[in-house]
Amino acid sequence: MQNGRYRMYDSVLFDNDGVLTYLTELAVLERAIETTFAEFGVADPPREDVEALHHLTIDDLETVCDAYGVDPAAFWRRRERNAATLQQAEIRAGRKPTFEDVDALDALDVPVGVVSNNQAVTVAYVVDYYDLDAEVCIGRPPTLDGLRRKKPEPDMIETARDRMSVENPLYVGDSPTDVVAAERAGIDSAFVRRSHCRDAELSTPATHEIEDLWALPELVEKRAE
Repeated sequence: MQNGRYRMYDSVLFDNDGVLTYLTELAVLERAIETTFAEFGVADPPREDVEALHHLTIDDLETVCDAYGVDPAAFWRRRERNAATLQQAEIRAGRKPTFEDVDALDALDVPVGVVSNNQAVTVAYVVDYYDLDAEVCIGRPPTLDGLRRKKPEPDMIETARDRMSVENPLYVGDSPTDVVAAERAGIDSAFVRRSHCRDAELSTPATHEIEDLWALPELVEKRAE
């Protein structure tokens, strides 16, 4: 303890999309799905099938793929590749920038990691392109198992904690799923109420609710009572 302060968390883990970088436009993700359908011989998939492959479960994927006689694992690998390629192009074109308060990461004196439901290659690209000082960056692999283990499952958060050799991280997210994943991993959460999630209702309460990332240095180090 120095100057009456103590460290509340030994590290901070961040979701990416909607927290560090702006959300990817829905049209970009739809284009990735439509491109994947075309690569499997489906030129004009019904709108409901495209929509079903956004925030999907294994059951959703298998249902759609069964309807077209397509192997779900192969379709998913190709979909993830196409989504990653298009998102990287969006980043280079300046259409998926970081939020201005991402500079708050430089004010933290604890290790930082990134844990996202986005593709692992996309998360790594974000960290490298924007030169974020993250010790680990974890996203989902392009496999059915990766789809099963995405948040709100705690697996990726637990992996980051193990790789960083930390015990008490704070997880920062912008969705109810992030809060649930943190709770399942047994750690505290900070829900950042960006404009796109200002009115979101949390069935599982976050440990902290913050307006922007500049609140984090104060959360990490608390003044002793």
